[in-house]
Amino acid sequence: VQLQASGGGLVQAGGSLRLSCAASGSTFSIYAVGWFRQAPGKEREFLSGISSTGGATHYADSVKGRFFISMDNAKKSVFLQMNSLKPEDTAVYYCARHRTPFPTRTINDYPFWGQGTLVTVSS
Repeated sequence: VQLQASGGGLVQAGGSLRLSCAASGSTFSIYAVGWFRQAPGKEREFLSGISSTGGATHYADSVKGRFFISMDNAKKSVFLQMNSLKPEDTAVYYCARHRTPFPTRTINDYPFWGQGTLVTVSS
């Protein structure tokens, strides 16, 4: 399974970015997908997850109401819409595929990871 995250970049505080995660095959129609991030010197943290049907989503408290996860109808891509970005959102963002159809917040439940995309929010 290969995952490709894209959409990162430099944005001013208060701005928005939309990250995309694409996978080979039809894996997203079977397994849940999660978004994580890792800032310099910090541990990787869960941000959001979506079930294989797209019917269930979860968010970390730190991004609830600002970030929104979604899936395209063909279940080929998963997106993370990030609004009202803050400098503390600066990190490398990763998408990952879960081992089951249902997302969890546990990093070890995600055996497959994309390469990460850098998001930098300037103040």
